[in-house]
Amino acid sequence: MDLVALEEIKRLKYRYLRCVDTKNWVELADVLATDATAAYGTAAYGEPLVFTGRDAILDFLRDKLGPDMITVHSAGQPEIDIAGDEASGRWRFEDTVIATAHRVVIAGAAFYEDRYRRGEDGRWRISHTGYQRTYEAMLSLEDLPSFRLTANRWASAPAAAAEG
Repeated sequence: MDLVALEEIKRLKYRYLRCVDTKNWVELADVLATDATAAYGTAAYGEPLVFTGRDAILDFLRDKLGPDMITVHSAGQPEIDIAGDEASGRWRFEDTVIATAHRVVIAGAAFYEDRYRRGEDGRWRISHTGYQRTYEAMLSLEDLPSFRLTANRWASAPAAAAEG
């Protein structure tokens, strides 16, 4: 097995998750192939959400994960198979979403099914990503009168925080 490619793909997935959580859409664009596809299966939206093309994926994430959405995604236990300049991977992941405008917390888990492709520039990019939830739990913040939220408001704008 190509251990260098294996580590590059792991870092690629971790970068994808970090960029989603920090809302770093510019860096996230470079993680995805221009013709990437995505299929996010979540009970909150009913049927899986399917997107074709990097721009469609980014538009969805920008729209749905705005400043009132605080997220943390964690993935591990990768099972990655590499065949030349293409690879596939399965990841266990868990996430927590705090939708401040809706006063709800969503916690869930799934298994990502990804495909990767090494470009002419030698860099790996995600060509497909998607999951079906194994569970999703919602909790109204109205049910937790003692709930207090302290969040890093600069998380969505790392460059601005560094400058200020």
